[in-house]
Amino acid sequence: MSKFFINRPIVAMVISIVLVLVGGLTILSLPVAQFPNIAPPEIQVVATYVGADAQTLEQAVATPIEQQMSGVDNMNYMYSLNATGNSTTSLIVDFDAKTDPNTDYILAQSRETLAASQLPMDVTNYGVNVRKSVTAPLTLTAVYSPHGTYDATFLANYAYINLVDPILRSPGIGNVQVFGAGQYAMRLWVKPDTLAKLGVTVPEIVSAIQAQNTVNPAGKAGGEPVPKGQEFTYSVLAQGRKDRGPRDSRRRDRAGPRCRSNRAGGPGLQHRWAFQWKAERHHCHLPTAGFECGRCSRWRK
Repeated sequence: MSKFFINRPIVAMVISIVLVLVGGLTILSLPVAQFPNIAPPEIQVVATYVGADAQTLEQAVATPIEQQMSGVDNMNYMYSLNATGNSTTSLIVDFDAKTDPNTDYILAQSRETLAASQLPMDVTNYGVNVRKSVTAPLTLTAVYSPHGTYDATFLANYAYINLVDPILRSPGIGNVQVFGAGQYAMRLWVKPDTLAKLGVTVPEIVSAIQAQNTVNPAGKAGGEPVPKGQEFTYSVLAQGRKDRGPRDSRRRDRAGPRCRSNRAGGPGLQHRWAFQWKAERHHCHLPTAGFECGRCSRWRK
């Protein structure tokens, strides 16, 4: 056989060229690599109980969710982390490597729904997040102002508004957590002695704020059916949620015969601030806000 190709070099070159062309056409359809599923899927259940310590979180939040999560199909193990600093409970559920992460997510979410009736109302109102994401971060990124113009609160708020959503839409990203100051909110410091003189309790202040901090659809003026000669329709805009401290410094605390209107400087002080304070971070001695990206469980392009 070797003599045949030695004596006929043209035939050997033609066969070689054909093999190269066929190999170049078929290489596009061949898999680059095939790896087994080694890392097991992880599902995170995150709940926040504002103002609670770690023991309260364990008893009121973590225990009911763990009781309902026990026995879920194809679960290997689970563990929870209760943090006093940000009043957050994180339950990590680890499933078998042979399972589908989407199916594991549905099973974990259904078990969390069963535990929702046993959770405190504040936890339910704040929301319980169930997500497919591993605990180990994929990337850590720092956001800072080169000349120190903006502080960490502004930078963290910028990351929440302009960076979190686009990054979450990227393939393979399951979670984005911003470090530094949290999202903007309204915080009130009350004076107990002044509240005692006025006969106002803290739950009444909370109820008054919740009742007045609502979206009010006021409707339209001149909408159909309209009388003859009516040519214009006007949309009515009503004051809605609170957004600034000075404009909202006057608030009614009680309703009915004993109604009184008190300024925020009376029973308490009101400020706009970042909802949760985290550990301070600096980059080159400049205020910095950072965020970490966690990948989805078993993501493949």
